[in-house]
Amino acid sequence: MATKTIDLRSDTVTRPTAAMRAAMAGAEVGDDVYGEDPTVNRLQEMAAEMLGKEAALYVPSGTMANQIAVSALTRHGDVVLAGTGAHLLRYESGAAAALSGVQVQLIGRDGLFSVEDVVAALPVAENAHIAPVSLLAFENTHNAAGGRIFPFERLRAVAEAAKERGLRLHLDGARLFNAVVATGIPAARWAEPFDTVSFCLSKGLGAPVGSLVCASAALLHRVHRLRKMYGGGMRQAGILAAAGIYALEHHIDRLADDHRNASRLAAGLTELGLQVHPAPETNMVMFQVPEPAGFHRSIQRRQLLINPIDARRFRAVVHLDVADEDIDDALERIRETLSER
Repeated sequence: MATKTIDLRSDTVTRPTAAMRAAMAGAEVGDDVYGEDPTVNRLQEMAAEMLGKEAALYVPSGTMANQIAVSALTRHGDVVLAGTGAHLLRYESGAAAALSGVQVQLIGRDGLFSVEDVVAALPVAENAHIAPVSLLAFENTHNAAGGRIFPFERLRAVAEAAKERGLRLHLDGARLFNAVVATGIPAARWAEPFDTVSFCLSKGLGAPVGSLVCASAALLHRVHRLRKMYGGGMRQAGILAAAGIYALEHHIDRLADDHRNASRLAAGLTELGLQVHPAPETNMVMFQVPEPAGFHRSIQRRQLLINPIDARRFRAVVHLDVADEDIDDALERIRETLSER
């Protein structure tokens, strides 16, 4: 009997459930570039309502969502402040510089930052020699920091201080609903201080494609034009949007299962003598092994897929397609790998 592949590389590897496929197959569609796809329109209305914004726009990817938000909120030559390891800089192929002509300056540590960090990064006074800082970008949860949640009260305090100093605010909420489920704080409260908020349907929520940008109606008009400019207009996209609607209706509360299994995985890795840091807050587990290259080859032979994220650490991501028994099986395969040495 073939060994089942257990894929912990990312929560982007999920496949649509049978019920989600049925929703996609039955979707009513139209031409979304003309604004005539009823299923896309319904998804956008749902997203805007859930995040407490006036409007939302469906886009193909989280990267596009972030980048059109950045472009809408900045001018060429501006500086964008973001937390260390921000997806906006680390995983988006230099798009902020290439497409919006802005520089991204990292602040804080492990994806978090304080009012003091923001203030220290601002020019003391307006000066023709110094690039203006116009945008502060948060990431919640923070990918490179291991699915870390930006503490709510701290986020609100930093956001308020930034607005007082004239900065605009973007929330990269690719995994925002993981923070919602983990804290019990509704998405609209997380989103309230921000000019733009993006979130992904194709990660923990389990849809195959797509993200949303949420904002005021006036700002979304510019975001919509930027989607067209960046080539993100889609035609009968309701087939995809139907999966997003299904995800928002059925896959939010179940994120708690992923968080529980991530904690189980972390505990098991610790029992095997591996260093887990930080302790998982949502669906990601960051851990170190003594010989990363050999470990990686060995788990791949055992049909266990986990990505290294740097020379020393691995990141395991629990998701919709990972069952309770898969966690036990993964730990056994890792135990076998470690016993080879």
